[in-house]
Amino acid sequence: MFNSIIGTNITPVNFIICLLTSFILGLVVAIMHKKVTKSNENFISTLVILPMVVSVVIMIVNGNLGTAVAVVGAFSLIKFRSIPGNSKEILSVFFAMAIGLSVGTGYIAYAIIFTIITAISSLLINAIKLGKNIQEEKVLKITIPEDLNYQNVFTDIFDKYLNSYKLQKTKTTNMGSLFELTYNVQLKEDTIEKELIDKIRVKNGNLKIILTNPIIEKEKL
Repeated sequence: MFNSIIGTNITPVNFIICLLTSFILGLVVAIMHKKVTKSNENFISTLVILPMVVSVVIMIVNGNLGTAVAVVGAFSLIKFRSIPGNSKEILSVFFAMAIGLSVGTGYIAYAIIFTIITAISSLLINAIKLGKNIQEEKVLKITIPEDLNYQNVFTDIFDKYLNSYKLQKTKTTNMGSLFELTYNVQLKEDTIEKELIDKIRVKNGNLKIILTNPIIEKEKL
């Protein structure tokens, strides 16, 4: 039961068994991820398919060192075409890849046990709300006139309403007559978003202000 079902040669039956197992376990990963965090539909679909892709690659390589090196090189290029995710998304990707590796080498029983234990552990941690006292990070975009010195102009507001803030990007807009400041911020637990925005509007001359979730920002890229 706990031995690999794949020998030196892959049979069509073993191939189909591994593919179906990867798909089912990928569904478990996707459902677990959707339960513990917010994410977009494209990412959820990726978590379902990723174990299948990885398992097929591992089965095709099947001990061939040269092919394995080529595959690793191809997979390493993916990171340059991907938008970095949060820690839960990265963990789910590694989770899905670990399942694909296990199934691809034929250790289906171990893959199933690993998936069940990891999924239950993740759901348990989410259920007891470990770390929920820390507010989720958001993206704050503030448009200001070009003559406004933005270095410390919002410091008093940020100190009052935010646990943390960091200026990530500054760019000019509207033919250089305006600046757009992009911050990664973490709101205090009792912060009312409208109050924060109203305070900023007073200082930026009622220009555009956007407070959004990082997931939405990644979708725009």
